[in-house]
Amino acid sequence: MSKLTLITLTLLLFTLPFPGNSQPSINNPERTILLQIKNHFSNPSNLSHWTSSSDHCTWPEITCGDGSVTGIRLAYLNLNQTIPPSICDLKNLTILDLNHNLIPGPFPLALYNCSNLEILDLSFNSFNGSIPTDINRLSPRLTAFNLSSNYFTDGIPPAIGGLKQLKELQFAATFYNGSFPPEIGELVNLEVLTLYENPFAPQGIPSSFAQLKKLRNLWIQNSNLVGEIPENIIGNMTALEFLDLSGNSLSGNIPNNLFLLKNLTTVYLQVNKFSGPIPQSIEALDLNWIDFSNNTLTGKIPQDFGKLTKLEGLVLFMNQLSGEIPGSIGRLPALWDVRLFTNNLSGKIPGEFGKHSKLQTFDVSTNNLVGSLPEGLCDNKVLSSIIAFSNNLTGELPKSLGDCQTLESVRVEKNQLSGTIPDDLWAARSLSRFLISDNLFTGELPRKIASNVSLVDISNNRFSGEIPAGVSSWNNLVNFKASNNLFTGEIPQELTVLQRLSVLWLDGNHLSGNFPSEIISWKSLTSLKCSRNQLSGEIPSALGLLPNLNELDLSGNQFSGEIPPEIGRLRLTSLNLSSNHFSGRIPGALENAVFDKSFLNNPELCAATPSIGLRICNLNTKKSNSNSIRVIAILGSIAAALFLLAILYILFGLRKSRKGKQGLDPNWKLTPFHRLNFTESNILSNLVEDNVIGSGGSGEVYLVQPLHHTGEKVAVKRIWNCKKLDRKLEKEFEAEVQILGTIRHSNIVKLLCGISSEDSMLLVYEYMENRSLDLWLHPKRRPYFASPPYCQVLEWPTRLHIATGAAQGLCYMHHGSSPPIVHRDVKSSNVLLGSEFNAKIADFGLARMLIRPGEANTVSTLAGTFGYIAPEYAHTTKVNEKIDVYSFGVILLELVTGREPNDGSAELCLADWARQYVQEGKPIAEALDADIKKPQYSDEMQSVFKLGIFCTDTSPYRRPTMKEVLEILLKFKSQSPYAAGNINGSERDASPLLKHSGSEGSSESEDDEFKSIV
Repeated sequence: MSKLTLITLTLLLFTLPFPGNSQPSINNPERTILLQIKNHFSNPSNLSHWTSSSDHCTWPEITCGDGSVTGIRLAYLNLNQTIPPSICDLKNLTILDLNHNLIPGPFPLALYNCSNLEILDLSFNSFNGSIPTDINRLSPRLTAFNLSSNYFTDGIPPAIGGLKQLKELQFAATFYNGSFPPEIGELVNLEVLTLYENPFAPQGIPSSFAQLKKLRNLWIQNSNLVGEIPENIIGNMTALEFLDLSGNSLSGNIPNNLFLLKNLTTVYLQVNKFSGPIPQSIEALDLNWIDFSNNTLTGKIPQDFGKLTKLEGLVLFMNQLSGEIPGSIGRLPALWDVRLFTNNLSGKIPGEFGKHSKLQTFDVSTNNLVGSLPEGLCDNKVLSSIIAFSNNLTGELPKSLGDCQTLESVRVEKNQLSGTIPDDLWAARSLSRFLISDNLFTGELPRKIASNVSLVDISNNRFSGEIPAGVSSWNNLVNFKASNNLFTGEIPQELTVLQRLSVLWLDGNHLSGNFPSEIISWKSLTSLKCSRNQLSGEIPSALGLLPNLNELDLSGNQFSGEIPPEIGRLRLTSLNLSSNHFSGRIPGALENAVFDKSFLNNPELCAATPSIGLRICNLNTKKSNSNSIRVIAILGSIAAALFLLAILYILFGLRKSRKGKQGLDPNWKLTPFHRLNFTESNILSNLVEDNVIGSGGSGEVYLVQPLHHTGEKVAVKRIWNCKKLDRKLEKEFEAEVQILGTIRHSNIVKLLCGISSEDSMLLVYEYMENRSLDLWLHPKRRPYFASPPYCQVLEWPTRLHIATGAAQGLCYMHHGSSPPIVHRDVKSSNVLLGSEFNAKIADFGLARMLIRPGEANTVSTLAGTFGYIAPEYAHTTKVNEKIDVYSFGVILLELVTGREPNDGSAELCLADWARQYVQEGKPIAEALDADIKKPQYSDEMQSVFKLGIFCTDTSPYRRPTMKEVLEILLKFKSQSPYAAGNINGSERDASPLLKHSGSEGSSESEDDEFKSIV
């Protein structure tokens, strides 16, 4: 060997890397390409370790095989540039994963040059435009293709069927319109197909899907499927394990061979239009979850469900199922979630429930069940809720519930249950809601109850004895309803120390003695009913100093003396002091026709004027003379007014003869949606300027009391134009009538009726005493005449109570209504508050129903309010539930920060400001509303702040559903002094509208982020 050759070999040995030597080659072309890619993406800080002096195969984002780059994973790096074509110069690249970034632009055609690509994940980015019609030009070796959560249009092209090696195809929340082609059925190797949350045009499941014999997971929920599921399609999917077709408009029978798929473990078919019976033959013995809720299924629950030893959840609520609950279901060892409410089930509840499994949720309410509740419901000590109201149950509550420390909610009202309540049940440490009204229970109240109890309703039973002095320890009590029982003795002074008490109903008992005088702690009290007792003495003047009291009923007692003038200072919506022994003159502020039935059967009472039907008080001569002068002045004014009216009448007649339409059309049509005790004339006569309480773009809103003797008040929205009605306003009127005319939910404002004429339309709603949320949060929005209570600060427990109620209304709209409803204008001014700060969603003029065959899911014009509008809606006008989730997230941020939706900074709205605030690493605690920030609420408020950011994510797919939002808020509220509440319009627990996973359609990384908020 020559000397030159030896030197050359030596140099090569020192320059080439040995196996295991991390020393990089000097001019590796692949590393050069990677560094160019890094520069193209503006040198992300997370890639600072990508340097020319390091071995690229050691970079954690890079995978190498035989010294060559085979995989690139650049997820969660906020990349916001297009994909560089040079990426396909890496000739051995098989994996390209760029998920969870902000990459813009159309689908990158340069990826056609990545000829060895096997896995392509571009999900959670900002790609737009149409998917190329020649998408089959991607690598023929492609096995996994994920484009979920982008902004494509026109659906999936038929060419997708050319990617024959695909095993996973994931296009969730990817499109604004379009459809999916039958050619997907040609992907015979497909194992995972994910198409959910896409507003496709209405279409059925293609018959070609029968070829997908290897398919394990099929997710197509909320994607506008219609028609029936053919038997031959399901029957051929022999490998199917997970099936989710929920939230569509599928109809017909559930395929009889569904449960013959032996590998099936999970099936979600809720919120469709399935009818007929549930399949009876079952061979899928590994099933762990069945959800057929919110359909119109009939027939019986299959006996063979008792063979499903792995079944964890049986969710069949809101159908028309009949017959008895199979006894074998109660013996299933894995069962923890049973929700069968709102059916026509009859017979006895199987006594085995709870004895053989760790039962947590048990809801059989609103059926025709008889017999007693199973004794062993809490044998395994994990039961959290027992809900069985509105049945025909008899017997006593199970004694075992007394040792059930995990129990949070007991709801057995409207049955025929009897016996006494075990003292240990009252004291169960987790108990927060205890509703047992309208039964035959007896016994006395305990001295002590669980510290978490916030809602107790024992009305219409046979409880007796005195209200114990130990009631002072019921610290978190918010609502206490004990109407129509047999309680005796006095109202204990100890009851008045409960600072969080909002509702106190003791009417219809045998209470006696004086009313407590020291009641200054009742600052939260809104409703007080003590009628039909034997209370005596004078009304304490301190009642008139309670800042939030708006309902007072002390009728049917033996009160005497004068009515304290302080009572006149209350902002009362309802007052009844009739059938007592009051005397003297009533407070001047109460001399109002609104209260004309409030003082009946008090013969010694008088008033200064005859306006409310009481006798005129005897005043001294001087006052009489003064009054005479005042009467003369009044009569003179009336005469002048009548003269003026005569002139106006003449002018009006002249204008009418010219066919002018400045007045109200006499040809009114009333369309009722509830039973009414008034007519259109009662409404029209009260549409005067003095009754205006608000105005908007479409017209004024009036506060009207149609019939004074009922005390009922209504809010009237008037949409009126001197010319023909603007088509936009007319469409809003039609939308509001169409949606609110059929909805029945306690967290959605009640539309009582519509009244229309040729050029004017009226919407008559229930009146919400505490008006809208924005008036309480933002002083600048209050009208000039606003006075207490609006000037008070809402404490955090009240704000959480409001947030939960609003979430329940939206959750019903999105997940409980068929078809789903998108509000499109969710904002704090459209969250109305009742007397107990129960929130109701209002103003449905812009709302849209989804999943309606033949109707597009986009709108021609942008609607909503700046600061609440989701970014994707602003530039695409796509309508889906996630735009409401974004708006609700803004409300959450308003509640925790006190800021207005446009009060982020000079450049940013509130949502953008909050996101940037967190990204800059600033402490969230400093962003919270200083007026309500207290140490005991800080963690909870910070979590809700995070939830607000999560809801206002720029990507709609990364936002949670309203089910998930509600679940989080209810977890917080379970520790709050307010009762959790009304999902189905009757204070139902959250569980009926929540899936087993709690994060429908979320990836594992999303779940982790979601759980971190909880």
